[in-house]
Amino acid sequence: MADMSLANATSDYGFSDVVTDHMKGIGRLFYIHSPQETLYEKSEDVPNFFRQSYPYFLLFMIIEHIVLRLEGKKGIRLNDGITSISHGIFLECGRLIWRGGESYLYTWIYTNYRLVDLPWDNTLTWYAAALGVDFCYYWMHRACHEIHILWAQHQVHHTSEDFNMGVGIRQSVIQGWGGFIFYLPLAMVIPPAQFVMHHQFSYLYMFWIHTEAIKSLGPLEYILNTPSHHRVHHGSNKYCLDVNYGGVLIIWDRLFGTFRPETDKIEIVYGLIYNQPSFNPLYLQVFYNGYVLEKIRRLQTLEHKIKAVVWGPSWEPGTARLGDEDDKLDIENREKYDVFLPSWCNIYIVLHYSLVLYGFFELASRYMGMTPISVVIFVFYVVASLSIIGMIFDNSKYAPFLEVLRCSMLAFLTRSLGTSPTMTGLQVFYVISAMFWCLHTLKLLEIKKKVA
Repeated sequence: MADMSLANATSDYGFSDVVTDHMKGIGRLFYIHSPQETLYEKSEDVPNFFRQSYPYFLLFMIIEHIVLRLEGKKGIRLNDGITSISHGIFLECGRLIWRGGESYLYTWIYTNYRLVDLPWDNTLTWYAAALGVDFCYYWMHRACHEIHILWAQHQVHHTSEDFNMGVGIRQSVIQGWGGFIFYLPLAMVIPPAQFVMHHQFSYLYMFWIHTEAIKSLGPLEYILNTPSHHRVHHGSNKYCLDVNYGGVLIIWDRLFGTFRPETDKIEIVYGLIYNQPSFNPLYLQVFYNGYVLEKIRRLQTLEHKIKAVVWGPSWEPGTARLGDEDDKLDIENREKYDVFLPSWCNIYIVLHYSLVLYGFFELASRYMGMTPISVVIFVFYVVASLSIIGMIFDNSKYAPFLEVLRCSMLAFLTRSLGTSPTMTGLQVFYVISAMFWCLHTLKLLEIKKKVA
């Protein structure tokens, strides 16, 4: 009887339910939610909406690419787009390892020091949480631009010289730990589940505002953070620096004097002021920390060394906390970093990248039943694979040797997993890949760049 009831319940889930679920998934990207359907008592009950939204991320990136091409623009570059997705996978891999550890301190403060008991199942609590999270995000985001050690992590998000929805996925693995302190005051009021949920919702909203395909949203520009406002935030031009920090709402920037509108008179140049030419996501995640250490070593006094960490990135002894405005560079134009690989090499990368993504989503669906050491090993595989693929995009001299090792190890692993047709096919695929890069390493074959 129980089995028949389950079968009936499954059969009742029809096409209209599937459509409804997808509409809700798309709606989450625009902060369109039903408060009554997203009320959770415990933080562990909150779904990973960010991970569930990956199919919609990819769908919107494809639509954006088509729109940009129809407008006569290049659209999303393969190397830059894949690098952005890799950063998002890095972020999710980190979450698989520490399994929500960021929210433990928040929950502890709420349990021991909360000032009021807001009902978790009340819609007013839902709206209060949404407003509170967005307010704290403004100050966290502003601090990430005004505190050097936090900027060293946040700069990952600004490394792309393009501005498209893929950049919305390009996030720092470590920033969540450094910036989390700015949300802790909410723990004295907002239930943990509401915080965890709206923290995800705000980042989902900020995905689609990374685009040049949407020019203006009319009157909504006065209240919401929009693509127009966020394009200014991502610019390297002097007028773009240190403005428009808002997450979902732009009202905080208007209130605290950090708002600046987009202008047609200046073409925005995206990326870092001192941009790093690389598509290697691991390198882009960590390289700026070397600049912070270099600055600490260069300065003489303890006071200056401390300020090198907690003052602004442009600060130097004798200047204001955020540096001297006259010393800041004004980037007016710049040739984008690009490496033109042959078509077969791009096809190779897409095939292997697809396999890595499949492995990651398999890991994400099973990791709670795995031992911590197994999760770490599989995360290492994903991170290493994405990094090596990035090095191939860079045409790094080390990439062929590392790819030989990666494919050889995967060929051995697939052999040990069984002799099914799928495993045999994968084994042959990895063996052929390893042999090719081995010949390339021995200089018997060579990658020749395409002419741009």
